[in-house]
Amino acid sequence: MTEMRPTLQEAPYAALCDGFAWDIPARLNMAVQVCDDWATRMPEQVAIVDLSGEGARDITYGELRSMADRLALALVARGVTRGDRVGVLRSQGAWCAAAHIAIWKIGAISIPLFKLFKHDALSSRVGDAGARVIVTDADGVGLLAGLAQVEALVPEACALPDGRYETVDTGAEEPAVLIYTSGTTGAPKGALHGHRVLMGHLPGVEISHDFLGQPGDCLWTPADWAWIGGLFDVLMPGLAIGVPVVAARMAKFGVDDCMRIIRKGHVKNVFFPPTALRLLKAQDSHIAGLRSVASGGEPLGAEMLDWGRRAFGLMINEFYGQTECNMVASSCAALFSPKPGCLGKAVPGHDLAVLDENGAPTQAEGDVAIRRGSASMMLEYWNKPEQTAEKFHGDWMLTGDRGIWEDDYLRFVGREDDVITSAGYRIGPAEIEDCLLTHNAVATVGVVGKPDPVRTEIVKAYVVLKPGIEASVSLAAELQAYVKERLATYSYPREISFIEALPMTVTGKVIRKDLKARAAAEVAQ
Repeated sequence: MTEMRPTLQEAPYAALCDGFAWDIPARLNMAVQVCDDWATRMPEQVAIVDLSGEGARDITYGELRSMADRLALALVARGVTRGDRVGVLRSQGAWCAAAHIAIWKIGAISIPLFKLFKHDALSSRVGDAGARVIVTDADGVGLLAGLAQVEALVPEACALPDGRYETVDTGAEEPAVLIYTSGTTGAPKGALHGHRVLMGHLPGVEISHDFLGQPGDCLWTPADWAWIGGLFDVLMPGLAIGVPVVAARMAKFGVDDCMRIIRKGHVKNVFFPPTALRLLKAQDSHIAGLRSVASGGEPLGAEMLDWGRRAFGLMINEFYGQTECNMVASSCAALFSPKPGCLGKAVPGHDLAVLDENGAPTQAEGDVAIRRGSASMMLEYWNKPEQTAEKFHGDWMLTGDRGIWEDDYLRFVGREDDVITSAGYRIGPAEIEDCLLTHNAVATVGVVGKPDPVRTEIVKAYVVLKPGIEASVSLAAELQAYVKERLATYSYPREISFIEALPMTVTGKVIRKDLKARAAAEVAQ
């Protein structure tokens, strides 16, 4: 099998970093990495343990390639060609994996879409990307109703052509996947990644699981595969390395379901978002038999790490990154002890720095940045050259986070922007504000994150009503339902306060820090 990943060997961490160099072939297609090569050499090896249906079914690499080939032929028959954008609106399952692989085989660009998105959230992303075909399931067909000029393709419901589809030859820098991320202003931005993005993730994925790829390893996450954490921290790395990946649908995380999936799927390696860990901790759940647990999103703290050691019998490895450039820092208990509150050390192949106000590296608190050359770094924001330029400062990509070095450990200080982190989801307040402003009772609104012990933050909306409209509990519920019906289910404001006026700058912008301070004060009362 063609070796298309930098394999890490256990060694002192400094030696790993010093001796590491990206060796990315000029011609590269992720469909070959995660499927074709394995299917050619070891077609009977299990790729996916699919628990998304009523029973358990092992999907081999040979079967996965056949599914992807037939779906690729169906997409081509519908006019999809190289460079076209194709949405994937499916939950965890073998067809979700096959859809991305089929799209890459054609040389097209896949767009992961979340099943909890409602009409407006789907419309904005699909419209911005210019996607004409969406690979989905029966439930997704209903979600796509009303989206003009979009064709829903349900693999299980149509007669897919038989035969092989030979994967096209693509370059490592050629666009492959478009993942939307929410910011604080404007519409969600699409981070466009090339075929090298998977190679960029592999070192961090491997060390965050204490050298993933050991005999008996089996990988799962409750995080949806529509997000970079599910798709490129779990599914695609597992397929590339040859570690079986468990697919199991969880509409809402539950401790009992989690335990059942781990037991039934013989899971040994888990990526738990922090909220899932908090829910497990709240019930003092103990899970035996795991070999590694990784987590990312925000620092866990000493108490959570101590609980994890007792609950799992191992140390939780934290990692750090974002949609634009992921898996750039990580802990690795097999090599070094974690430092509570820190995100770990720079992953081999990724050069991190903390920059001062002049853009120079500093040991003091500053802006966390990643040097150009990281293989997991995006190509650009889709059709947003100005915002792409703003993301960079010379040779550095700015993460928007504040941090400080403690020896070789990166300590997370806070977010520069106002993105809300709630139950593992990153939520942009601007999209929620724009939605609420279309309601006939709302004059203006400001949305911020309010601290919450379980979800990290909840979405809190401060609403100024139009003249003659009276505030009421029923109106607050109506506004919550209004957002829930139009955006993602998880992004509706769990709390709404009606106020006389918003704190504003002289240029008419909401002063979010004042609203965040107000929300924090409410918690302290």
